[in-house]
Amino acid sequence: MRGFGELEQAIMDVVWDTDAPLTVREVLESLNRDRPQELAYNTVQTVMEILHRKGWLSRAKDGRAFRYQATKDREEYAASLIDQVWATGADRTATLVRLFDELDEAEVNELRAALAARREGGPS
Repeated sequence: MRGFGELEQAIMDVVWDTDAPLTVREVLESLNRDRPQELAYNTVQTVMEILHRKGWLSRAKDGRAFRYQATKDREEYAASLIDQVWATGADRTATLVRLFDELDEAEVNELRAALAARREGGPS
């Protein structure tokens, strides 16, 4: 698996930012609000179908349309990208150190708390 393409990422951002399942038209309208050149309905529909086939979106019939929602959250996506890095044979420790060097103090404290909770058998 590789990362999302630009339009796939934009669509997933819209879906992740919304609690309710969305139609293609609703996603299209949201995407076109922030674009100088509007996307075509068929383009968005095709990409959402691809995301459905890849397992990132589920869909349910709603009249003549489908409503889509995410099957995985942003954190699962980010973790899958990190898994790809591990698959390259990169030195995990060196990679983590470089990543953690970018964190601010509050993020480091959150990470420490999450790791401590995991060690104690709490939610991860």
